[in-house]
Amino acid sequence: MSDRFLTGRSAWVTGGVTGIGRAIALALAESGANVSIGSLLAGGALPQAAYAALPTIAALDEAAKAIEERGVACFAAGLDLRLDEDVDRFHSAAVARLGPVDILVNAAGISAQEEMLGHSDETWETVLDVNLNGPYRTTKRCMRSMIERRWGRIVNIASTAAAVGYPRHSAYCASKSALLGLTRCVALEGAEHGVTCNAINPGWVATEMMRLGSERRIAQGGPGATPAENMALLAETMPQKRLIPAEEVAAFVVFLCRDEALGLTGEAITMAGGSVW
Repeated sequence: MSDRFLTGRSAWVTGGVTGIGRAIALALAESGANVSIGSLLAGGALPQAAYAALPTIAALDEAAKAIEERGVACFAAGLDLRLDEDVDRFHSAAVARLGPVDILVNAAGISAQEEMLGHSDETWETVLDVNLNGPYRTTKRCMRSMIERRWGRIVNIASTAAAVGYPRHSAYCASKSALLGLTRCVALEGAEHGVTCNAINPGWVATEMMRLGSERRIAQGGPGATPAENMALLAETMPQKRLIPAEEVAAFVVFLCRDEALGLTGEAITMAGGSVW
């Protein structure tokens, strides 16, 4: 059994059914936290050019079961971060089930690959709504009770794209760069109240989201005949010659929840194996 230092704490992980979010939810549960997970489910409406890993209800139930197998309680439901009323509904239900949120991890994300001159307004607005306005909405609902209880951890999963531009990724890069600005402001407002806010900037992480991106890169003339081959070729361009496992990102989130990490706030920590993108 690992160190259960988060026993009695309540965590909320957006995008907690798949990829990085799922790894974080499981790691927090392993450390003793009760965990709420919410994701936009399969069938959720997205612009044609936008993509995200949308789990089924069966996958949601399976993720909840995996969390509960760590000996903690779990609340799991669909969640559309674009809708104020949906965020309200989820937050109210999570608090009723598990108590006030101590740890908020904004891991839900969406991307698109469109050239600027051909970029649709709908895709632009959707990417920014999920990646930037989503964390704004969740933070606004959780931070007050953290301040009142003088303990809180907010972690935003940003990206190396927050600091580096890349062709056909203007919406994604803009949303993640703006997320760092939100992170710094929240950190300063929470600092004297025992509430920290940090961002993690992962590089290429081996997830379903990356596989979906590889499908589009191939369609646009990128290397490889299959998503798996494209991902393998991208790994070879990395200084460490590997993709980052989601579990490594999750382990750092858990560290940021320790009392010993109180001095870390307002930071954007890159986890990309030495790569800048």
